[in-house]
Amino acid sequence: MIILNAEKYAMKNIYIAASSQHVGKTTCTLGLISALHGRGVNVGYCKPVGQKHVDVMGDKVDKDTLLFSDLIGFDIQADVHSPIIFWKGATQEFIDDPNKYKPIERVQHAEQILSERHDRIIYEGTGHPGVGSVANMSNARVAKLLNAGVIMVVPGGIGSTIDMLNLCLALFKEEKVPVIGVIINKVKPEKKDLIRDYVGKWLKSKGIPLLGLIPYEKSLVFPLMYTISRSIQGTIEFFPEKVYNRIEGTIAGSLIGLQELKESKNLLLVVSTRGLKGALKKIAMISEAEKQEECPLAGIVLTGDGNIGRESVEYININQIPLIRTQLDTYGSVIRISNIEVKINRSTPWKIQRAIELFEQNISMDFLM
Repeated sequence: MIILNAEKYAMKNIYIAASSQHVGKTTCTLGLISALHGRGVNVGYCKPVGQKHVDVMGDKVDKDTLLFSDLIGFDIQADVHSPIIFWKGATQEFIDDPNKYKPIERVQHAEQILSERHDRIIYEGTGHPGVGSVANMSNARVAKLLNAGVIMVVPGGIGSTIDMLNLCLALFKEEKVPVIGVIINKVKPEKKDLIRDYVGKWLKSKGIPLLGLIPYEKSLVFPLMYTISRSIQGTIEFFPEKVYNRIEGTIAGSLIGLQELKESKNLLLVVSTRGLKGALKKIAMISEAEKQEECPLAGIVLTGDGNIGRESVEYININQIPLIRTQLDTYGSVIRISNIEVKINRSTPWKIQRAIELFEQNISMDFLM
């Protein structure tokens, strides 16, 4: 494997890859770009291959590009900041005509423009290292085309982490892409020293630096009411302007406990229409007894048909609680909500700030500066 010696080799292009989705590519990209930007480095951003996109001025652009446009202040150019999008049906089109969209030329064009504008460019990967292989544009292949060194992000663990690293790094080895180092993300605090010791030893035996460990941060997985509404195919009936309320915990209508209400805030109540009145009454009684000034609810998911009683409507209006109706039952709603995969985006500014803080606190910038 070709390994980058950070002391002898200055890498202009850096590619953030990960072992799979939702491991922490965006978190680490945010932290790295913010750290460089804050140190006066003229840094650029690109998502060379994207999967989830939005329309910007008639062009398809990866969603993450919007976030970084806000962060470091650039006007989005699709061909520069998000040159390739794998939209629905793209797989078949690429197989039918591999040269139709000229993916290599698109990536190289973006790199050329960005190199002229910036001293450092951070490229954010997509999915696991093999994503894009259908068009011969895997993460490893793209990193090679960009002449970039790779920072690999993996979840915290020992055996499973080493297994994933061994598998994922093989693709970059095949493409002869230099590896700057590894960041281990979502590490349980009580296992931090153990993981640093054992995974660090394995990486050292391969000549790969361990750049740092980022602890698991619960606030980064808090969903928004908007995200919950989409996951359960719900309809917002009260306070649609509050759909960006963050949810820090979920309680079922039949399982409301004193301790949970005392220790938590920004809770989501999932309850049937029939059980709503009793649940709100119990919450109000506990709040009054505990002298809580603010309502602990940030949202309600209402299951089943039927009308909402006057007392419940009054409580919802007084506390301005967004309410979502769904055709799912209470159990089905809780299961779907618990399985939500939450990403950092421009609608979650507290996550952006926290991700940046975690990177700065746990990853040394010596390897770049």
